[in-house]
Amino acid sequence: MKKILTLTLIFGLLLSGSMLTAQKMVQIKGSDTLVNLVQVLAEEFMAKNPRSPIAVLGGGSGTGIAGLINGTCDIANHSRPMKEKEKQQCKEKRIDYRTFIIAIDGLSVIVNKSNSINDMSMDKIGAIYRGEITNWKEVGGNDMPISLYGRQSNSGTYVFFQDQILGKQDYSADMKRMNGNAQIVEGIIQDRAGIGYVGVGYVVDSRTKKPRNDLKILNVAKNANSKAYSPLNRAAVDSGDYPIARPLFQTSAGKPNGVVAEFLNFIFSAEGQKIVKAEGFFPIGKGIIDANMNKMK
Repeated sequence: MKKILTLTLIFGLLLSGSMLTAQKMVQIKGSDTLVNLVQVLAEEFMAKNPRSPIAVLGGGSGTGIAGLINGTCDIANHSRPMKEKEKQQCKEKRIDYRTFIIAIDGLSVIVNKSNSINDMSMDKIGAIYRGEITNWKEVGGNDMPISLYGRQSNSGTYVFFQDQILGKQDYSADMKRMNGNAQIVEGIIQDRAGIGYVGVGYVVDSRTKKPRNDLKILNVAKNANSKAYSPLNRAAVDSGDYPIARPLFQTSAGKPNGVVAEFLNFIFSAEGQKIVKAEGFFPIGKGIIDANMNKMK
């Protein structure tokens, strides 16, 4: 009997210990623009909180939001605002979602480093992506057909670029639809005639934290009469002079608690925002942080 009681006590202690160490893995899914940044944030968070596992997957903003609605993820990463139909689906499922801004992106238009073009207006970029301008000589470049690189339709960047640059019109049927930002970057590096759009974090070298030297980042102007600005110019992004900047979002399925709340608080912290900056994006200001904290309540 004494032996049985001892074994039972040991088993109980082991079980208790395993329950203390075991944590449900937080699932984060969505935006390809955000996936690398959020993976780094999660790694740094888990280094400080080894009993708080987090898994980060891409798939596009639409995939992340669908996962939130369907209950297959705890946090959705998205590079566009939620659509009205997505909000309605949340309402129907009684999901009290909370959306937070975690970084600012200067969406970047890139070309091959051999391209002679340095500046371009939004209307010219839109005409190129609608297929109305098809040769670089039409915008002051060399005589060669323009090769278009973009994202697939489940991408938040695809939707944002279509809304802001194409005037909500259709992309050219000739656009190569790539799975992610990294694929667009590699395509542009290899294609002398290429043009693409990616999050600003993808035009910064991950080692040196400086602009990449194997491609060219175009300065973008609001119109033909406006000055063109770089997406790397924080002042121009903040002032709106750089015309295609945008917030990047995370949305939780309900009021954040447990590891989800701890992770979000880490992202909003000075340490988290230092990582945002190191990964090539722009940190959020005090006003956004205060608004985020109010949504945590």
